[in-house]
Amino acid sequence: QVQLVESGGGLVQAGGSLRLSCAASGRAFGSYAMGWFRQAPGKEREFVAAISRSGGRTSYADSAKGRYTISRDNAKNTVYLQMNSLKPEDTAVYYCAADQTVPGPVIVPRFYDYWGQGTQVTVSF
Repeated sequence: QVQLVESGGGLVQAGGSLRLSCAASGRAFGSYAMGWFRQAPGKEREFVAAISRSGGRTSYADSAKGRYTISRDNAKNTVYLQMNSLKPEDTAVYYCAADQTVPGPVIVPRFYDYWGQGTQVTVSF
């Protein structure tokens, strides 16, 4: 089992940047494919970005391509989401998730086994 704790959220002006981190407890972090999802008020949780166990393959939602970068440091048991050129519509609670079943990247939320509590990102005009 793995526990996930997100950090790095906050309030930023449109056009700004944030870097989210997701720290995983336990061993064998490198055996989990990791993903980032977000959920805005009144909307369903949506895929943002995912990365394979080794970090060699990534996948992005169209809304994230060219602006977000997912990466991981298996030695530090941490996955990151660098978000640039933020827009007000990026406002949401951002969650990281871990999938122990496949190498990844995994874009379907129901395939993930573990979830963090989320971190709020608010982008002002």
